[in-house]
Order: sequence, then C-alpha cells, then structure tokens
Amino acid sequence: MPIPWRDAMSRALYGPGGFFVAGAGPADHFRTSVHASPAFAGALLRLISEVDAALGRPPRLSVVDVGAGRGELLHALLSLVSTEDAAGLVLTEDAAGLAVGVSGEPTRSGRSGLIPPRAGSPETLTSAASARPSGEEPSSVAVRPSLAERVRLTAVELAPRPEHLPEEIEWVSEVPAEITGVLLATEWLDNVPLDVAVHTEDGWRYVLVDPASGVETVGELVSLDDLDWLTEWWPTSSPGADGDPDRAQAWTGAAGATESGFRAARPAEGSSLTARSRPGCPETPHSDQRRAEIGRTRDRAWAGAVRKIQRGMAVAVDYGHLRKSRPVDGTLTGYRAGRQVPPVPDGSADVTAHVAMDSVASAGAAVARCAYSLVSQREALRALGADGGRPPLSLAGSDPAGYVRALAAASAVAELTDPAGLGGHWWLRQPVGIPLGPAVAR
Repeated sequence: MPIPWRDAMSRALYGPGGFFVAGAGPADHFRTSVHASPAFAGALLRLISEVDAALGRPPRLSVVDVGAGRGELLHALLSLVSTEDAAGLVLTEDAAGLAVGVSGEPTRSGRSGLIPPRAGSPETLTSAASARPSGEEPSSVAVRPSLAERVRLTAVELAPRPEHLPEEIEWVSEVPAEITGVLLATEWLDNVPLDVAVHTEDGWRYVLVDPASGVETVGELVSLDDLDWLTEWWPTSSPGADGDPDRAQAWTGAAGATESGFRAARPAEGSSLTARSRPGCPETPHSDQRRAEIGRTRDRAWAGAVRKIQRGMAVAVDYGHLRKSRPVDGTLTGYRAGRQVPPVPDGSADVTAHVAMDSVASAGAAVARCAYSLVSQREALRALGADGGRPPLSLAGSDPAGYVRALAAASAVAELTDPAGLGGHWWLRQPVGIPLGPAVAR
C-alpha cells in the first residue's frame, strides 16, 4: 500500500530492524569524511578548541555527535584529545601518518595535513602543560584542567551501544539538554525523513511510495504548511535564472527516472565504498514534472538541536543545495554495501536526499538569534588548517620516511577538500551565545 515518503523513510531507517538501527552500521555501506581521513577529526578538534576558548574553557565541555553511527567520530576525537605533550596539543595520526602540532611555527607551512597557527597568534592553542606554573616560578593562579580532563563526549543514536565503544563515550537516544560546548551533525540531516512532492497542473502534490517495491504514485495536494515552505524555499522557476549558469550546472544536474521511477544522486568515483558526496546527478533526460523534497522536517530537527545548546556551537556537515539552484528532479537515492541503489524503503538500504541548507540554516538562526556561517567543506577545512598540498620534494632527501608520511597525509586531506567530492559538502556553523571564531568567520 502506498504511503507518504516521510513515513516510508522513518520505518525503513529507524523502525524495528531499520537500516540505522540494525546491523553493523552505515560504515559498511558508504563513506563519509569521518571514514576518509583522521584529518577530518583533527580539524573538528581545532574548531572545538576554538569554541572552548570562546566559552572561557568551562569546567565541563560537552561534545555531542547527533547521528553518531557506531561512534567512529567521537572515538577519533577521544584519541586526539587524550594526546598531549609539553609542546602543545598534538593531533596524532593513524597508520596514514598524520601528526600535526597545533602550537608553534609549522615545520612545513602550507604543504600538508593540518597547518598550525603561528606561535602567539589568537588561534594558538595552549596545552595544560604550558599553562602550569613551573617550580621556579610559583604562582597563586590555580592550574586549569586540560581539555582531556574537561571534555564529555556523547553519541546520539537509536542503534544499541557498540560493544567495544570506549566507556568515556556516553551513548543516548536523544539530544541532551543544556549543552555547553559543541553539537556535531555529520551527515545526519540527509537522513531525517521528509516528504516528496511533484509539481502538477493543479499545484504541488505528495508523492506516495510502496515500501516493498519502491513504486511511486501521485497523492493529494500538499498541506498549507508544506505549500508555504515550497513557495519560500523551492521555487518552481528554472534553476540558474539568476544569471549564474555555472553554479546552476554544478548543483542541479538531474537524472531521469530509473525503472522504478527514482532519481539517483551521482556516486563518487574511485572508492570501494561510495561516498555520498556528489551534489549533481547523471546527465539524462528530465521528467516532465518537477520534483521537490520538502525540508520542513529537517528545519524542525535542526532548530530542535540548536535549542538544546545553552552556549556553544552547532555544526552540520552535509551535502545539499541552495534556493537558487534546487535540483529539478530531486536527489532521493539509496546506498547499500558500497553501491548506489534505487531508494526502495524496505529497510535493506540507506535512503537519503540532499539538504536544503539555506532553509535549515534559517531555522537554526531563528532559534539561536545569532548569525550563522555556511561554506563548503573545502573552504571550512582550509580555514582550519587542512591544506592538502603536496610536501616539498626536498623533504624526500632529508627525511624519506617523513616525506612518505606527509605525502599520505596530504593525499587524505586532498580527498576531504576535493570540490567534486567530499569537499563539496556544506559546513553550517551556528553559534549560540558566542561570537564566530577566527576559523569560522573566514
């Protein structure tokens, strides 16, 4: 029996035995920035450290990951936060070889990995070791606990707690209230269930779907609330009418229907696991009817998450589009076992759609009453020091092993900043009660 897409997605993803609730987790089915490189977690740690400083380094700094999968991002952050030395906070690596200091002058500025700020700059992080008074210089000032001692990591996910997750990471099913710190939402909003509509001669109508087969039919006219959202955020005029054809082409290449009537987002290339990162779609003929994915539920979800922050910042990282360049045929698609598949909502595959980022951002700003920042992942990571450039060839002669490590790190960062792949994701940063930091305001 056909039902609205929002209901079908909700059951398929989060119902009993749903895709995100059962099984080994999404990492077995698609790649995200978290899986691509430890530099992603390293950049987020630097942003967390900036927020920590803006908050005055509170006794407890909460880092909450919404849609945490199986806790991979928080596990990576825990490893990084736990590593300190006398030279400053050190962002250590995994086997790829990324090891980057965050205080002091970089050895190879601008070449690979995370580029530290210059010593003494407002962006320089101070370690607990350097903040402690020495025995030769007694001080009455109390020693401030390190970030590792103050941070509290919380994963928000409907799946059961993973068996081997470190005990330092709390596991909950709802976003906690009164957060002082950072709320992270990495590829969460794209999986918030939403309704799909099609524009007909008499206006916007809901698209219904059979959960077992994926066959779609046209339903009744959309509600007044959904019509208001569509009128404001998903105009029916052709994308690119604002005279920016290059931007329109980058964000609105659309696919025709597959055999089951679905439109599929173009997969990333060169990976055994598809990265849900391409903003465009294959160049095949358009259908006669314009489709839209009604983002009102995502607006409410993001606003609700922002509302849980007492002071700090909410950060959403996702693939999406803006009002002036909405995709003509929508972006609804599925992923299973490293391959892109039609989005049949039977619980066997991920069902996802790109995010109307400007609409979501507006909803969060209305709650926070603070300006937001919305930039590409490429720009955000570069502002946080992730460069992706190759190390100088001269390093190969003086330090061959170091050159190999730096080259591997640069390659990993390059994947994160590739504008045709993960670098094309959007970073939405919404401060609550604090100013935008140096790396955020750029």
